Amino acid sequence: MQNLKTYLSVRIDKMDEEQRLSIGHLVDDETPVSLPVVEILTGRGFVTGKSGSGKSNTASVVVEQLLDAGYPVAIIDADGEYYGLKEEYELLHAGADEECDIQVSSEHAEKIAALALEQNVPIILDVSGYLDEDEADELIRETARHLFAKEKKLKKPFLLVVEECHEYIPEGGGMGETGKMLIKVGKRGRKHGLGIMGISQRPADVKKDFITQANWLVWHRLTWENDTKVVSRIVGSEYGEMVPDLDSGEAFVQTDWTDGGVRRIQFNRKETFDAGATPGLDDFERPELKSVSDALMDDLEGITELKEQEHDRVAELESRLERKDERIRELEDELESARNVSAAARKMANALAHGEVGTGEELHERLREKDERIRELETTVAELTDDQSALDEFDGEEEAETTDDESDVMDDAVADDDVTDDAVADQADETFPAADASPDEGDEPDEPGENDDRATDESDEGTDEYDDVEAYRRKLRERGYELRDAVATDINPETASLIDLAQSEPVVVRIDAARRESLCNEDHSWDVVAALARDGPMTVHEIAENVAASVEQIQSLLSELRKRSFVVRNDRREYSLNRDAMVAVAENPDERVRTSELVAQWRE
Repeated sequence: MQNLKTYLSVRIDKMDEEQRLSIGHLVDDETPVSLPVVEILTGRGFVTGKSGSGKSNTASVVVEQLLDAGYPVAIIDADGEYYGLKEEYELLHAGADEECDIQVSSEHAEKIAALALEQNVPIILDVSGYLDEDEADELIRETARHLFAKEKKLKKPFLLVVEECHEYIPEGGGMGETGKMLIKVGKRGRKHGLGIMGISQRPADVKKDFITQANWLVWHRLTWENDTKVVSRIVGSEYGEMVPDLDSGEAFVQTDWTDGGVRRIQFNRKETFDAGATPGLDDFERPELKSVSDALMDDLEGITELKEQEHDRVAELESRLERKDERIRELEDELESARNVSAAARKMANALAHGEVGTGEELHERLREKDERIRELETTVAELTDDQSALDEFDGEEEAETTDDESDVMDDAVADDDVTDDAVADQADETFPAADASPDEGDEPDEPGENDDRATDESDEGTDEYDDVEAYRRKLRERGYELRDAVATDINPETASLIDLAQSEPVVVRIDAARRESLCNEDHSWDVVAALARDGPMTVHEIAENVAASVEQIQSLLSELRKRSFVVRNDRREYSLNRDAMVAVAENPDERVRTSELVAQWRE
């Protein structure tokens, strides 16, 4: 290690003696002026001047001289004006625009630093085309960080040029991580061989620690009072008074390695295409630009392809996360459904407690089974929620890996769920009142009429039989009561009237179940059904005019009947019996309602 340090020290001393950069001449006597290569490559420089004063030209002259001497540089180009160097030199122009050799992001930073330091490839990092400032900021920060880290081992003289440096190392507050990284390069980069040259048109806006630590400074024309005050404070008041009068290309140059003080220098014109010149009326002609080798491009494009694959993988994992979220929501719905069925079953068990003992014990046994299944579902939901949290914290491809086996396990959990679909529907039908259920206390039916005949043909003889509304209501109620013990099972659903359909066993069971869940008593419920069968569609208030029930009671019953699809409502808020639903139930009494439909019913 000591031999390497000795070698580098001798090499730098030799560079100082033999290699200098010709930059211009003194204004007074036109004496040529040159700068030592080693001081420029490893030192801290600051070039400033208002727009049009020549600061970017000065930076380009220094860069051209370094490239001619065979030393690569990295340029942070904020305005996209350094690509003109490619007219004479093979530089890698990386950025976001299509005009760049390659589009890059922060993932390319380490490779860019390696190309610059290990393969001597000059780099233009053009950040002018990034729409997202944070993306450009991250690219600059990561590139500077990797340059600094590699230089700690390589100890190779190298210059980092930063245009518009006041945007990253401002005088006021708000300096971010990128600015801190550039300040670190300025303070500690020299001993590793990494130099920095900051360029700005507003010295008053640049952090003074950076300016005062610079060992070579170039002051072009400045006119704003705050900027001239900076010149007066750092260089001297006489220079602060003269700096507004400098011609384009002229500058006061202040260096630590000379004893002659501050020199007034006229800088040379750059040799390459001036891409930063103000557009004029003449036709613009872009010069022929040199390109780097295809092998270098392949390396960078490989990084781009890997990044795209990573993005695709992230998108795939996010999609799988969404699918898991959806399955969790579905299981939660099924769990809620099971809880509702269990609650309804408990309610029914209490109602039957005074009835048949054997039936009550069987129901309680089913309730215990349902409670156990609910606990299993809760465990499944908790496990899936844990999976979801793990995916939310995804930080890389391997951390977020979710296997197909996990999806299979989740699907098996749902497939084995005996609370869903038909099983839940079975429990729901067992929960709702059966045909032989006893009527509520106080709702004893009137004795059926002696002439009551349930044949379909008698119910269709004409409306004269029911001209008396009260007699009609009583007749329909009497039929409803009788249906609890003996209901019509031989009707033809396709040709039956609404009254006949309302008398069929499966429909009666469900109407009675709706009545039990509503505020209506038995008499009023059948009054409402009779009114809808005869005069529907009707509004709630129209129904209330024909029955003794209140609007609240009627609305409650209609809501329950709508849940069972026996009643529909049109745009005019008129209710009518749903013949199709009643026919479907009459034709297939054992048809089950899916869990999702039950959930929707309970949540209305």
